[in-house]
Amino acid sequence: MTQAKLAEAIGTTGAVISLLESGERRLSDKWLTRIAPVLGIGPGHLLQTDPSDISSDLLEIWAEIPTDQQPRAIEVLKAFRVTSIKG
Repeated sequence: MTQAKLAEAIGTTGAVISLLESGERRLSDKWLTRIAPVLGIGPGHLLQTDPSDISSDLLEIWAEIPTDQQPRAIEVLKAFRVTSIKG
């Protein structure tokens, strides 16, 4: 998701998103609770995950999945997780 798309989705500007990403503006509870749902994650995930640890292929694929299909995609991915834990 681009900064502009995220900004539009949460009602702010791309410049604010840039400041948040760079750490020049504090990622407060207010911002966490506005951003996380748009990204389909919990607020804690934003604090615990280094974006550079996530495969760019995965992020590109996710960005191309229509929003209404993302819950289904998550369920498919969860099935892999359960299979790998059992196997």
